[in-house]
Amino acid sequence: MSITNSDNILKVISAFNPWWRTGNLRPEFKKTFKRFAYYEAIKQLDHEDIRRAVILTGARRVGKTIIQYQIIETLLNRNIDPKRILYVSLDHPLLKLCSINDILNAYKENIYPNEDVYYFFDEVQYATDWDKWLKTIYDLEPLTKIVATGSASPVLSKKAGESGVGRWTILKVPTLSFYEYCELLNVQNRPLLSPEMRIAELIKLNKIEWSELFLKLSCMQKHFSRYLQVGGFPELALSKDDYLAQNIMREDVVDKVLKRDIPSLYNIRNSTELERIFLYLCFCSSNIIAMDTIAKELDGVSRQTVKEYIQYLESANLIYTSYPVDMNGKQALKSKPKIYIADAAIRNAVLMQEDVFADPEEMGIIAETSVYKHLADFYHQTKIGYYRDGKTDKEIDIVVEFPTGKILVEVKYRDQAAIGQKDAIFQLADEAISAIVVTKRNNDYGIQDTNGSKKLIRIPAYAFLYLLGNAEKYGFKGTK
Repeated sequence: MSITNSDNILKVISAFNPWWRTGNLRPEFKKTFKRFAYYEAIKQLDHEDIRRAVILTGARRVGKTIIQYQIIETLLNRNIDPKRILYVSLDHPLLKLCSINDILNAYKENIYPNEDVYYFFDEVQYATDWDKWLKTIYDLEPLTKIVATGSASPVLSKKAGESGVGRWTILKVPTLSFYEYCELLNVQNRPLLSPEMRIAELIKLNKIEWSELFLKLSCMQKHFSRYLQVGGFPELALSKDDYLAQNIMREDVVDKVLKRDIPSLYNIRNSTELERIFLYLCFCSSNIIAMDTIAKELDGVSRQTVKEYIQYLESANLIYTSYPVDMNGKQALKSKPKIYIADAAIRNAVLMQEDVFADPEEMGIIAETSVYKHLADFYHQTKIGYYRDGKTDKEIDIVVEFPTGKILVEVKYRDQAAIGQKDAIFQLADEAISAIVVTKRNNDYGIQDTNGSKKLIRIPAYAFLYLLGNAEKYGFKGTK
């Protein structure tokens, strides 16, 4: 008898869907805090005119499955028939041996035969021909709604470009922003900010208004240090044991991805080279890298392998790559990427460095990594890179490109964060929509004059990231 027969499949999916019996979500799956991605997914799912399947992508343990459960709870609270809701984890050992068709047949023959179903497929990339099945369900069952998750962004994006055009939308679920971290931990005395309070608007404030704003924000600084240490993984952020949280991150978030997920998806027989490259990148986070240099330093690894494995690490949402951009015809560095670890806490956990807060250089790396992560997630539909003059090596850490211009961001996370006339951001501020210097000290904020009509906005890192979160909360992603 086949182990993938209908009875065995039914046992597994019945265990995944207890609401068929009880009408309720299990208590341990109920989470009151909702990520921004939850609201985006619900908005897509409820849209009256445009029907799209929703695919949530992101690293392990960022909360993709929890978002699915929160949507299911929302549906149950709307009095949707519980049997119309099917949740399946395609990462389950038995279900990995089955086709999606086998699973759907067991469900329809035994639980709910109609087509007005809410399908929730978790870790969809593990199913054979998943994209073709999503296309088939979408096309043949017009009353269905689909929410899926996946941890390999490019794999999902590639399939979306083939089978998913006009059928599904990919929503990235990053690690928690600093704003979400404070919301999750229910930090007391969080400042209530206007929906109109945006970083670009700071240029219009007078000195009294600046002081009033930072009096409100100052209480958040003490929470920022822990955020930089434990990072934006919800379960780990809630842990009271930071040392244990780092161990879990290293073993579960990193090791499982490097030793299981990526090798499985890309048919890598030996994960040792992948681990060595990732360790190298952890040491080099926020720095420009050269493939040839990495291949030379990691003796025995080819340049092509380095290039491919960096792409795989990005696909697993473990790193970001930032490429040089042109500044109004000024010569930029050739196309060498900067690498950022996807969450500063991953780097902290992998390198196992003690007392990083006493090391100014390390803190600079961690802070720049966190600022880049926030901007990359906030402006995820916009090109984000860096600028480095090929002749002078003058650099601007982060450049956000819009059709109408650029936002320049320089991270100076140090006690003395002077910006002078020779600095690239000072010289190029007049050519940008806005220019921002992210500082460290609580009192290092305000407006700095330049030689042109534009001015530099100076703002401490914790306030910069919190204000970005406030803008994201109210759905603002513009440039002005």
